Amino acid sequence: MTPEHTIYGLWAAWLLSWTVAMLWSNRTEKRDAIPVELFFRVLFYAGLILLFAFPTSYRYFAQTQLWRFGHAMNWMLVALTAGGLSFTWWARIHLGPLWSDWVVKKADHRVIDTGPYRLARHPIYSGLILAALATATQKGTSFALLGVAIITLAFYAKARREERFLRKELGDDAYDAYARKTPMLIPLVLPQVICAPR
Repeated sequence: MTPEHTIYGLWAAWLLSWTVAMLWSNRTEKRDAIPVELFFRVLFYAGLILLFAFPTSYRYFAQTQLWRFGHAMNWMLVALTAGGLSFTWWARIHLGPLWSDWVVKKADHRVIDTGPYRLARHPIYSGLILAALATATQKGTSFALLGVAIITLAFYAKARREERFLRKELGDDAYDAYARKTPMLIPLVLPQVICAPR
């Protein structure tokens, strides 16, 4: 099996397991505006299509690779993809029934600042961005790189929107204290000193 096929298999396994895990979630008490969420999804899925729909190894619609890595580097990128997807699962398990695919307030919602949430305020988004970046780097095509850029932009915009929503629902003080000490998306990078506008 090639590194590219292995990466596709990792993503497929992640998607299947993630879909099953959607059943493990508390009741939703309040939901953010649906049109903005739909805009995020259009942007996100457009990025995924660019990332995955044009393999380098198919005869039709194949793209030229901008670079080629050796065997060891390709498998290191497979490991990075697996690491990013594993990071999302650590965060998902740690968040438990407070998780939602949408920007919502769940029953018993509170600020989670332990486990992977000590490293980043949005570790699921961080893990997916890392996995997408490793995938795009391994593929080395312009469409894949554009796809990861769009995915990153989509998650950044969603993270900002989610934080505005959580500040409003959980209280400015609770969320701002967390935001001051924890980076938004990139672990080990100093968080913003000034919190996002309300």
